[in-house]
Amino acid sequence: MTSAPDESFIAAVKPLVDAMGGRLLPPDEAGPDDVVLAWAGADAVAVRLPQLADSLDHILAAMERAQGRPLADLDRKAKQEVVRTLEARGAFAVRHGVETVAGALGVSRFTIYNYLNREKGR
Repeated sequence: MTSAPDESFIAAVKPLVDAMGGRLLPPDEAGPDDVVLAWAGADAVAVRLPQLADSLDHILAAMERAQGRPLADLDRKAKQEVVRTLEARGAFAVRHGVETVAGALGVSRFTIYNYLNREKGR
């Protein structure tokens, strides 16, 4: 037995929504800020996107899981790579982004700014 197209569609978009830290909802529960996705001409699912600050926390948690240890336990070079990755993803455009990342890496805001400036100097 095959699943309905909307179930396949929902299964296909779920990993992306999860990676963003969003939530899937029935379309009829969508709020004004949610995104309703249609499939085969009908509303299939609504996506509730996280607040930007929540997205940064989600990204940091995912990076920590990928490293297999707390980001604060990484060596300096690995922390610099984390900062480069986060900068490319716009993490420092989020209010308190530098402070949030500094806390996760166990370094000062000054250190984060040094890492960012070092990259710009290359």
